[in-house]
Amino acid sequence: MIEIEGLHHVSLTVTDLEKAKHFYGEVLGLPEIKRPPFDFPGAWYQVGMDQLHLIVYPEAKALRKTVNIDSKDGHFAVRVKDYKKTLHYLQSQKVDIVEMRFSTSGFSQIFCADPDGNLIELNVEQKDLNV
Repeated sequence: MIEIEGLHHVSLTVTDLEKAKHFYGEVLGLPEIKRPPFDFPGAWYQVGMDQLHLIVYPEAKALRKTVNIDSKDGHFAVRVKDYKKTLHYLQSQKVDIVEMRFSTSGFSQIFCADPDGNLIELNVEQKDLNV
């Protein structure tokens, strides 16, 4: 049996590194971390104890061809401290969102998409919902 210790990173393909860096670094506020000198462009970010790796690869088959937000589509999720503050901040940044405050999952969820359509879920436990 494989003994998994935890999630290390999520990699996403992007087409425009500057737009992606603005979204993840400026809008979401993730701290950028040092990335090895690969022979292709990208950026790495710290997400709590884990990492997000952006890879510029316009030929990727995993790129979504839409920025429409559908919670059933592939996404990664991050836990946030305050649902209301997160919601208001994303709205102030003019980020398109889909809210699922009382999801069957037990999480209060906010979904958004980066400039390439990669989906991100920001959530809190419903019992911690403070709206």
